[in-house]
Amino acid sequence: MARITRREGRRLTHGINPTPRESTMIRFAIIAPPLPSHFHPLEHLAMELIERGHSVTFFHQSTARRLLRFPKVKFHAIGPERTPARWFSKSPTQAASFGTWLGQRRIYAEMAWVTEMLCHELPAALREDRIDAVLCDQMEAAGGLVAESLGLPFVSIACALPVNREDATIPLPVLPYPYERGEDAVRRYARAERRYDWIMKPLHKTIARQSVALGLTTRKRLHQCLSPLAQISQTVLEFDFPRPNLPPWFHEVGPLRRVPDEANHLPYALDNSRPFVVATLGPLHGNRMNMFKRIARACKMLDAQLLVIHHDGLSHRQCALLLRQGATWVTNSADQALLLQYADVLVTHGELDIVLEAVVAETPILVLPIAADQPGVAARVAYSGSGVHASRHSSSRELEKHLRHVLENQWPHLEQLADAIHVMGGTQRAADIIEAVIPDRTKLRLVSGG
Repeated sequence: MARITRREGRRLTHGINPTPRESTMIRFAIIAPPLPSHFHPLEHLAMELIERGHSVTFFHQSTARRLLRFPKVKFHAIGPERTPARWFSKSPTQAASFGTWLGQRRIYAEMAWVTEMLCHELPAALREDRIDAVLCDQMEAAGGLVAESLGLPFVSIACALPVNREDATIPLPVLPYPYERGEDAVRRYARAERRYDWIMKPLHKTIARQSVALGLTTRKRLHQCLSPLAQISQTVLEFDFPRPNLPPWFHEVGPLRRVPDEANHLPYALDNSRPFVVATLGPLHGNRMNMFKRIARACKMLDAQLLVIHHDGLSHRQCALLLRQGATWVTNSADQALLLQYADVLVTHGELDIVLEAVVAETPILVLPIAADQPGVAARVAYSGSGVHASRHSSSRELEKHLRHVLENQWPHLEQLADAIHVMGGTQRAADIIEAVIPDRTKLRLVSGG
């Protein structure tokens, strides 16, 4: 099968190049779940703020330090040294059970433990580092709760799909439902929301208990811990479901990413007469050998070139087996942004950051959601016209049909989505918003009193 199009010379820059404001340095703290899909976008934002003259420190248990990649970004270890965040240390194992209600409830119980630990440890740590303002991932309630209790300005950032619950006509981001209008859809969304709230009950109890302990009015949900100053999302309007009731301080800026180095060259010799497929299931699911095997067999049926990125999830023996099953290349890591400039299809589990990276590259997507907000991302991929979604249990033959459909059809909405992302400004725009809503340090009421 011949390739439908060649993607060369795509734009790799954002459309906005703001001038940093002239002000004193702000000492920012970042509080986020210790997962690559949360730390990495926020680290890109941290680097942008550092280049503008600010200081940025991540706060978490010592095991999370390994997620940071840039030496200029600081890290402050807190919490019990000999008891690493349990849901982080066990996440590859627990991720496999996230597809069941009981498995999800266990993971939210571990998240509750982390939130409680952070609420206990952060106040003293923020005072010690004389932090001026806090950047809080939406998925970690402790950031907003502690910042508010200390009188620190804070900004909420959605690295995953936003947790805002401003409208009953929008399904929660963890749900696989398509966007539908009408009373039946609203009732279906409401029933699913009640089930999901039961799953999250351990975390909700912790949020309620800690909000009171910190001297705040009682909060019970993640969306009740968001900033009244600014909320920043990696999504754009054209990708998400219609959300006209979001607060005016909610800003969709596109992916928080660093501009790839245009001097880099593709390390693989592609056959331009055959489709090129990139498959990744992210760091937490890179050990899913059965899924990779089915993808490899499907690509072999299509005579497509397949690059599998497993993020250290597979052994050498498994990598060799994938090559026999139909993969062309298997690697533990790669420059995904660069690869997607050449790929004809991305096959992925649906983490928001890699999906948006494919949209920027105008590469259509086959999403096989596994856990967390990935079903919601898959629904938005279909809604936005950026690809299709299918069951992660699809057979090789079914995957071959889905891939053939993606390859043999045009995806005109991808160009519009990519244009929308470019004009939103991404990391630079997010830094602009943060600088606009966080007062100059000389006007801040410092926690340290100095």
